[in-house]
Amino acid sequence: MMSEWSAPEFESKICPPEKLAERLAALPRPLVFTNGCFDILHRGHVTYLAQARSAGAALVLALNTDASVRRQGKGDDRPINPLENRAAVAAALASVDLVTWFDDDTPAELIEMVKPDVLIKGGDWPVDKIVGAAKTFARGGKVFSIPFLHQTSTTKTLAKIREAGGGE
Repeated sequence: MMSEWSAPEFESKICPPEKLAERLAALPRPLVFTNGCFDILHRGHVTYLAQARSAGAALVLALNTDASVRRQGKGDDRPINPLENRAAVAAALASVDLVTWFDDDTPAELIEMVKPDVLIKGGDWPVDKIVGAAKTFARGGKVFSIPFLHQTSTTKTLAKIREAGGGE
């Protein structure tokens, strides 16, 4: 029996934004970037992330900080899971190569730091509305909006849970 357990290997995929530059250099290209809250991970999230990863050799996922999620108006109790937990769960996915975060309302500054070869968002974002698209195109990169295969959302899941619990 193990007397000491070390942190799982996936924890090493979590990278604070200030250390991102050095970590990016080690990732293979083409580099894919996507972002979002990823509060309560569901089938739609994992499908989307796997599809995004297939567009390149490595995937960087940038998560909204808790304050950034709250400013999106998804509800006073959002995010349900704090950034530290959302980052760990996302890092455990094989499709995600690096997880970082941003506190701004958009990831524009972070995208410019990463300079991805491929920028991807979910199907609710038309390409011309994706933050960072113009600069990514100007660098010769590609931008995609991936249609949703599964009509799932954290907001719908929470509504269902609240309904079952009598609104508590």
